[in-house]
Amino acid sequence: STGGEKQLTVRLVGYTDEVGSDYTEAAFGMELQMVAVHGGMFQMGITEDQGEWQNNYAAKPVHQVMLDGFYIGKFEVTQAQWEAVMETTIEQQRVKAGVSNKLWGAGDDYPMYYVSWEEAVSFCEKLSAQTGKRYRLPTEAEWEYAARGGQNPDGTMFAGSNNRDDVAWNHDNSGDMTHPVGQKQPNGLGLYDMSGNVWEWCSDWYKSGYYIESPSINPQGPSSKLLGHESVTDHVIRGGCKNDYDCRVGNRYNYFWLNGDAYIFGFRVVREP
Repeated sequence: STGGEKQLTVRLVGYTDEVGSDYTEAAFGMELQMVAVHGGMFQMGITEDQGEWQNNYAAKPVHQVMLDGFYIGKFEVTQAQWEAVMETTIEQQRVKAGVSNKLWGAGDDYPMYYVSWEEAVSFCEKLSAQTGKRYRLPTEAEWEYAARGGQNPDGTMFAGSNNRDDVAWNHDNSGDMTHPVGQKQPNGLGLYDMSGNVWEWCSDWYKSGYYIESPSINPQGPSSKLLGHESVTDHVIRGGCKNDYDCRVGNRYNYFWLNGDAYIFGFRVVREP
């Protein structure tokens, strides 16, 4: 201070936006296309453009979130990419999961599924070790922000359209099978299959009432799994799958709640700048 006057310093809390351009990662003999998502603010949850469908109580209240920039996979991780990194096939994953279900689509360009949350994390860790970059699962806030179109949101119910069939393999058009990635229309960021095809793991633990207590800057979800009523029951999954009606970008679920659709779980990766 000078002359007895107090000096007030105001610290503006914002986001870091150090992302560059889209790029293609080459590792393990495969390629992974990554899309740059610039940081910003958005309204998270079942906003007015999402309608009033069933089971949306967990995605309320709508709240403002600010995120740092990041990169996200253009597509869901495919079976060829998974096999290159993890060295197991879709059939081997089915056996590991201990289920008698048939394969819901198999081939190099099909999305990987029969993947546990821990295995998806392991994929990211192996990719990080190989490349020297930090790959991980998206937070559910990052997932929703990207699905909505980032800084220039689509304003659509699904990821890129108000017509579910334009962008999503779902109950009405999939034939109860997954399909090769990238066959539907992308959203405004150029991301494919954010709605439908396979459920996508996020990094967060799931708690139905989390939006009431969620921080507004880079929310990470509950800090740990809890016990008891309204507990944190498992990790968040987003986007719906090949036999779902509800593939809205604002909706949120978890494995425990969706036990009937068990194992149609895949993922896409995020990389920090």
